[in-house]
Amino acid sequence: MEGMKNVRMPAGPGAGRLAQVLLMGGAAVYGLANSLFNVEGGHRAIVFNRISGIKDTVYEEGTHFMVPWFERPIIYDVRARPNVITSTSGSRDLQMVNIGLRVLTRPMPSRLPEIYRTLGTDYAERVLPSIIQETLKSVIAQYNASQLLTMREVVSRDIRRILTQRARYFNIVLDDVSITQLTFSREYTSAVEAKQVAQQDAERAKFIVEKAEQDKQSAIIRAQGEAQSATLIGQAIQQNPAFLTLRKIEAAREIASTVSASANRIFLSSDSLLLNLGDYEVLGGKKK
Repeated sequence: MEGMKNVRMPAGPGAGRLAQVLLMGGAAVYGLANSLFNVEGGHRAIVFNRISGIKDTVYEEGTHFMVPWFERPIIYDVRARPNVITSTSGSRDLQMVNIGLRVLTRPMPSRLPEIYRTLGTDYAERVLPSIIQETLKSVIAQYNASQLLTMREVVSRDIRRILTQRARYFNIVLDDVSITQLTFSREYTSAVEAKQVAQQDAERAKFIVEKAEQDKQSAIIRAQGEAQSATLIGQAIQQNPAFLTLRKIEAAREIASTVSASANRIFLSSDSLLLNLGDYEVLGGKKK
């Protein structure tokens, strides 16, 4: 400290020139430091001039020059940003619907000066909630509650079409619109569940009736077939008594085939095998 106290500033014209140099150097450093601004990737900038106001030029990414103190940059993020809005609306059949909507929005880069003049930097908070709420209520009112579930893509497309038109008026671009939530009141949900249960019961009862009808038709057809078979067999026996003998031979063949496949050894008489053919003699269509 004592050494600093002993330092003396040069007197005379040299001291004035040194002060001028220092002052000009400081002003140059200040001017250089405040005359440049950077625009990062995914951003755009506009410049406010204290004399002429907002310039119409939109500055893209990179480093740009401005007049210190007279001008200041205003940076906008022009990347798509998500906005989630929920709304409670009434359907055409007067059912309350809770719907959630997610939209991706971004400002039009070429219209940033106008956006700043009319809406400022918080344009999304100023515009989106109101136009989304109004659009949701107008679109939901055109559909019944059941149609909102079965025609979800159509509803989403209508919402996007109207929102795109409304947002374009404020120089905002909508990249995507999607329904994230769609729920109904507890009373309506209970009524839908009860209706589904009733429909399932009705379908089950219908199936039982149809099954009983099919069983009835099957029994009738089977009985008709058996009656016709019995009639044909009776006619065959009347026309040719040897038909009965042929049927006995076939039955005996089946019995013999089954017994031969068994591991046990069984001896059957001709009566057991239905081969008591000695009692029958067919001559000229008569039995003796």
